[in-house]
Amino acid sequence: MTNHSAGMEFFLVAFSDTRELQVLHGFLFLLIYLVTLMGNLLIIVLVTLDQCLHTSMYFFLKNLSLFDACLISITLPKFILNSLSHRNIISFSECMLQVLLVIHFGVSELFLLIAMSYDPMWPSCHPLHYDVIMNRRVCVSMTAASWFLGSIFGVLYSAGTFSLSFCGSRKFSQFFCDVPSLLKISCSKAHVTIDISEVIGVMYAFFSLLSIGFSYICIFNTVLRMPSLQGWSKAFSTCTPHLIVVTTYIVTGTIAYLKPVPDSLHLVDFLVSVFYSVLPPSLNPIIYSLRNKEIKAAVRRFLWKLSHYTFYGEKQ
Repeated sequence: MTNHSAGMEFFLVAFSDTRELQVLHGFLFLLIYLVTLMGNLLIIVLVTLDQCLHTSMYFFLKNLSLFDACLISITLPKFILNSLSHRNIISFSECMLQVLLVIHFGVSELFLLIAMSYDPMWPSCHPLHYDVIMNRRVCVSMTAASWFLGSIFGVLYSAGTFSLSFCGSRKFSQFFCDVPSLLKISCSKAHVTIDISEVIGVMYAFFSLLSIGFSYICIFNTVLRMPSLQGWSKAFSTCTPHLIVVTTYIVTGTIAYLKPVPDSLHLVDFLVSVFYSVLPPSLNPIIYSLRNKEIKAAVRRFLWKLSHYTFYGEKQ
């Protein structure tokens, strides 16, 4: 990285030229960020402290919440700060860090969603082998693989993107740094590293869809053979939240990266950006908590212990 690049700045889009609306946007997204962060941190704390939640499914859910908390913390705080301070500038190093971490946690989360799709498959299709197949060592290995894979993609994309030249306009039509926006303003004609990275990324997304599709075909094939309607209901209630999360995540991410980058941000582009970067981390705590009896029971136990500790702590 040259000194010229290190001192370069980019200009992020502002959703409104009116200062009052910028402040309103800032406080609105601050509220969304705090609620999302608290929801994901609550799941992490519950799964860590509650012995009843020490299973493979909740181990993956805890790591998913960690990824979501990190993912939304990469993009939203900078946008909130810019909105409240009426600035839209991001430095070269901050932009590079955003690209690296967004790709890292995005790819890692997709791999984790694959692992989570196979977790309900084994008790449905091979119930006697579930404890052997999905033991703690396997779960930790899958999570470590997701971190490793995310790191590879993050380094590939960020190195390929920031090896390009930016000699023209440095204004984004996006509220955070992403690869399509950087390619749009780049004056380099050759994007060999990025092209290779994108091919690998498409193959990875296609493999993810095939893997998740295969797991749910096995699950539904087994469920449909069950004579009990209660078994059907339990299986579908377990799988539906995950399907909603996976569908939202893959569809919004694919649209965000494959659609042409506009010269100026329109309402549709704004919604796609929000759905891609804000919606999945915000939805996950709601989907997995409101429909999950074990999480609700864990919340009640946690609040009871907290109130019990507070009451007797004050007494002493």
